[in-house]
Amino acid sequence: MVPTRGAYGRPVTDDLRLRPVREDDLVEFFVHQLDPEASRMAAFGAEDPTDRRAFAAHWVRILTGPENLSRTVTVDGAVVGHVLAFPSGDDIEVSYWIDRAHWGRGYATRALTALLREVTRRPLYARTATDNAASLTVLRRCGFVVRSTERAYAPGRGHEIDEYVLELPA
Repeated sequence: MVPTRGAYGRPVTDDLRLRPVREDDLVEFFVHQLDPEASRMAAFGAEDPTDRRAFAAHWVRILTGPENLSRTVTVDGAVVGHVLAFPSGDDIEVSYWIDRAHWGRGYATRALTALLREVTRRPLYARTATDNAASLTVLRRCGFVVRSTERAYAPGRGHEIDEYVLELPA
């Protein structure tokens, strides 16, 4: 099969898969969050991406939360990120992180699309920094619509920023 092209003209493989998160994936996820540009773009990640204890505690909450759905994203067998669905008040939100080395290949869109096949509850919600055009594009391609803008403290940036609240309607 001929690969398609991603946002930057790079080949996109057809072997993107989601699987349950394994403990050894966390090593990769920790390395992913150490990237300063990725952490800045994510904005709402860890205040100190180098803090292994905070990282471990965060993932314990994710992996033990009975209503959380966490998936590792692999491409050709290599870990390239993760996608999540989790309760936020009465709502369910989705989130994702793709290693910056793999940006621009359509992996975030494809991974989120795959997660949305597993999570059938609607509406769903997502958030992204208003200046994160790539994430906004991913969410829109997956059917999310901007519903509002909020101002919130972004630990990854150390100050308040504007963020879009998006909804995937029923």
